[in-house]
Amino acid sequence: MQVDLLWIAVLISGVTFVIHTFVGGSRVATPLLEDTTLPLASKWLNYYCWHIVTIYTFLMSGGYAFVALNPDKIELVIFLTLLNSCFACLSVAVAMKGKIHPLRFPSTTLFSLVSLVGLASLLV
Repeated sequence: MQVDLLWIAVLISGVTFVIHTFVGGSRVATPLLEDTTLPLASKWLNYYCWHIVTIYTFLMSGGYAFVALNPDKIELVIFLTLLNSCFACLSVAVAMKGKIHPLRFPSTTLFSLVSLVGLASLLV
């Protein structure tokens, strides 16, 4: 396993967390909370899901860092890489269902990049 690539995954994961939290928060979460047309349960469940992603992207970075420091924990890299691949595919599917180009969703690119670097760390 290539530890240097894991540190790159940590960096990209951290960037993903920052973009999601500080850029996406103002562009997605704030308008969601200001919307008065959504049913309350839908609105607050979406806000809850927003925070699930915030927590996950933070812990994703920590997970890759943990394995970079403990290279014998390869299972965590496999798990995170599989999960990030699924999130990237889900991002593409949701964008296409909404008739939006998948690259307009930062989640498509960011989860794909982390997945590819995680996979490369396993194969090199």
